[in-house]
Amino acid sequence: MKYTASIVRQLLLWAGLVCVATAGEVARTDYKHLGVASCASSACHGKVAAVTAGAAGTRSNVALNEHKRWLSEDRHSQAYLVLDGAQSKQIAAKLGIPNPMASPLCLNCHADNVPAAQRGPKFQIRDGVSCEACHGGAEKWIDSHATPAATHQANLARGMYRTELPRPNAELCLSCHLGTRDKFATHAIMGAGHPRLSFELETFVALQPAHHVVDKDYIARKGNPDGTALWVAGQLEAARRTLQLLQSPMGRGSGMFPELALYDCHGCHHPMSNMRWTRQRAGDGIQPGTLRLQTQNLLMLQAVAEVLEPAAVPELVAARQGLIRAGQADVGSVMAASNRLLEWLKTKDAWSQRKYAADDIGKVRRSVLALAAADRSFDYLAAEQVVFGVQSLTYALNDMKLRKGALDLLFDAVKSESGFDAGRFSAAAKAAQPRF
Repeated sequence: MKYTASIVRQLLLWAGLVCVATAGEVARTDYKHLGVASCASSACHGKVAAVTAGAAGTRSNVALNEHKRWLSEDRHSQAYLVLDGAQSKQIAAKLGIPNPMASPLCLNCHADNVPAAQRGPKFQIRDGVSCEACHGGAEKWIDSHATPAATHQANLARGMYRTELPRPNAELCLSCHLGTRDKFATHAIMGAGHPRLSFELETFVALQPAHHVVDKDYIARKGNPDGTALWVAGQLEAARRTLQLLQSPMGRGSGMFPELALYDCHGCHHPMSNMRWTRQRAGDGIQPGTLRLQTQNLLMLQAVAEVLEPAAVPELVAARQGLIRAGQADVGSVMAASNRLLEWLKTKDAWSQRKYAADDIGKVRRSVLALAAADRSFDYLAAEQVVFGVQSLTYALNDMKLRKGALDLLFDAVKSESGFDAGRFSAAAKAAQPRF
């Protein structure tokens, strides 16, 4: 999957520091993390140039230049160093943190911050979001995974994390790009200056400099990746993770409301002259000027359900609107409403495990656009997911050349958070519909 340079620049601009703020809590086991230096020799993953699989004199089925690619092109390698920047120091000072490079609040996402007992002799926290932050502690598989007889299943049994499957991939990435009950960009942290967490799994995975090649060998060992399944998995996990956060102590907040960062940022943060509320965008029982919990991922799942399980749509719509109303009432109501949605999500995990035919992908893409054209994506967070989703599905269908002009209309309508106009976005979606 290839993204145009202009789209890459736009996404990196939106992501800000968030692109580098990722460490996979999910990938952590009790095994020791041996550090980047354990993988970076020229005999392992540290070659300057990629080695062709099966090349003379090698037994490798990987390129062996993964360390160089990570170090020179992957912003995860710079995650720790970002904490030494002026912006990070300003954020830390406002939060009363003396040194962000030593604070667990920062390191839990900007580095592979495992406990001291799990750090091998070559481990260095300054390596940032390194190999084992995503692939798991290498203590048991560091030697065996390089042998000619090694299998992927054996590596997994020794503690390697299963990044090739959509749901584990989603759980891993969203542990920082959205958060967990133990690490989360709260309203206070963002108020101090941390960028908003803007993320869509399939898009950001595609933007990462790939350190693997999907060839016959890869498919034999790990299966053939399905970009649409990854997009769906990202939506399912982001919705699930948000609801779980609402069920956690964080969801209880410091008063009658859950943590404010779980609400739609742009429901409050927009110019007073930019009046966005309409009954159609808000839904039944949701009044002007009220706080709205984030539901953008549930909107995307509604578009999927309209194609795969139309009978499930009414329950989802009612439950989503019930969650928004609960967020205006009390914590107990939020707990009950989020639990209803979590139960609904449990029945949809198969959506991330299927192979999507071109006909279904096209229908889902049109369904996402139809929601936007009907003005159901009532604020910036939902509109952003619409654009990411339509783009991902377009690449999955391999028809970007035919759709680029229409996609540019959507990108143009979300290029400014502060200047976002919901009506203009809906009009852009309507104008794009006939071209999809």
